[in-house]
Amino acid sequence: MSAKLGEILVRENLVTPQQLREALDYQRASGGRLGSNLVKLGMISDDVITAVLSRQYGVPSINLDLFQIDDDVIRLISQEVALKYSILPISKVGSTLTLAMADPTNVFAMDDIKFMTGLNVEPVIASEASIQMAIGKYYSGSTQIDIFDQAIAFDVEKLKNGKNGKIGKNGMANGTGTGLAEGDLDVKLDEFDFQTNEHEEFEVVEDNEEIDLAMLARASEDAPVVRLVNVLMVDSLRRGASDIHVEPYEKDFRIRFRIDGVLYDVMHPPMKLRDPLISRLKIMSKLDISEKRLPQDGRIKIKVKVDERSRELDFRVSTLPTLFGEKVVLRLLDKDKLMLDMTKLGFEPESLEKFQRAIANPYGMVLVTGPTGSGKTNTLYSALQTLNTPETNIMTAEDPVEFNLQGINQVQMKEQIGLNFAAALRSFLRQDPNIILVGEIRDFETAEIAIKAALTGHLVLSTLHTNDAPSTISRLVNMGIEPFLVATSVNIIQAQRLIRRICKDCKEEVHMPAEGLVEIGFKPEEAASIKLYKGRGCETCLKTGYKGRVGLYEVMEVTDDLRELIIIGASAIELRRKAIDGGMITLRESGLCKIREGITTVEEVVKETVQ
Repeated sequence: MSAKLGEILVRENLVTPQQLREALDYQRASGGRLGSNLVKLGMISDDVITAVLSRQYGVPSINLDLFQIDDDVIRLISQEVALKYSILPISKVGSTLTLAMADPTNVFAMDDIKFMTGLNVEPVIASEASIQMAIGKYYSGSTQIDIFDQAIAFDVEKLKNGKNGKIGKNGMANGTGTGLAEGDLDVKLDEFDFQTNEHEEFEVVEDNEEIDLAMLARASEDAPVVRLVNVLMVDSLRRGASDIHVEPYEKDFRIRFRIDGVLYDVMHPPMKLRDPLISRLKIMSKLDISEKRLPQDGRIKIKVKVDERSRELDFRVSTLPTLFGEKVVLRLLDKDKLMLDMTKLGFEPESLEKFQRAIANPYGMVLVTGPTGSGKTNTLYSALQTLNTPETNIMTAEDPVEFNLQGINQVQMKEQIGLNFAAALRSFLRQDPNIILVGEIRDFETAEIAIKAALTGHLVLSTLHTNDAPSTISRLVNMGIEPFLVATSVNIIQAQRLIRRICKDCKEEVHMPAEGLVEIGFKPEEAASIKLYKGRGCETCLKTGYKGRVGLYEVMEVTDDLRELIIIGASAIELRRKAIDGGMITLRESGLCKIREGITTVEEVVKETVQ
């Protein structure tokens, strides 16, 4: 291992041959691993070594600082064994134990752990230093202690003297906010004044300040903070945003909206509002404001009156510790935007017919694939709504449950208590289901149970993260599912993307050289005559030229010909070729159809698809 690692580091110019020789000499004198010795000598960082090993052995790398490991998992391996092999148990799912290792090639360690625990071992790579620190933390019961500079701690007495909700020296106030008052909601974002008056003073809370939680909670209720949060939430709805990003940096505090899949800078509030605003969001989502070192997930449900109409807003909230504070992302789950009519999602007629035929089957598996934010959940909910009748028992396992659907039994996953997709699926099979939706197939265990359910008279709908429909077969086989089981259980695989629509209010014709159109997939005779459109930019579309989104769909029906190829282990390229011969419309062709119809632009299709 040492020689190979050294050769890779020299080949990639990460260390010089001279440095490698010095490290090998040091290793011969002191022992230990080459990577650890390179780090000790200051020639390279832990992160680089971990990344190189991850690439070299095809094993994922992890950052142990981001994990909170259960005591039950830690107890599976003794401290002596953990120190002996420089390993740490991370999680246990079913009969599989995920093991952080400094050396993923140490088969003796893995065999010992298998023998001691009776579990299958799945290795991941972590740096030796981080494993040693984690062993000290979890086995010795040591905890991290924050040390603060008392010279700059809060002056509590000054804060106590504040009156009438006036903001004191550190941006804290005695007055409290009124929550989402209706009057606060009529303020437009660009008209909102965040400047303080002459009676109000703020100071930036530095990272090494000791924060009194009670004071921070009170600060989050200050009128400016409450109004800012109110305005952000309501304006995100008015502008049609899907996400709000609250991002703290060293000398900047930025808020962005994701509108039609693209992030736009909305505002840069004063740094003095950073901690109170983030605390306000955490309080509203019932999160722990004292926990700033670990990611947290929550939800905000509120009713507001917007534009003379009462609306119920549902935000999914995620916090993540970053270098200069917690980044908060709010996903707006707007029921009004949930499109449950499959004919309006953007399917080509033949693709829609194939998909509807597949979900009408009494058993088998329907898979929807694509990256995060490609509309997979909407497609599956639309399918469920089509199938939702009084005679049908539909059960879903989701993480998280995004929308409540009447007449469908939805289950929220809770990993911390052992309720994962595999556990939920096992229970579903004892609940007499007709149709099962699994939010995502993430591992072998979930895939195995889902396929067994599909083969025993249930219709199973689920999602995977793959680039296109044919590569989904390879993904399932790589997970450990036998090819003959994949071939017999899967009815249809659909890959999808979301692209922006041209704004109808400023749509105008544009010209593009025919050679460019041929290059992206149009036939020469069509390229010479096709009409192209683009949005000029107006008030309706916020000068972007786009308003709303539409789906691109690649629907691969698993025919008998494809089943034969899957059973003999054909590659994704061969499956793709056979599916196209059988009439499959690819994502790029679906995009070209949208260009022909004047729905979107060439740029949008090229950005999201490949030929």
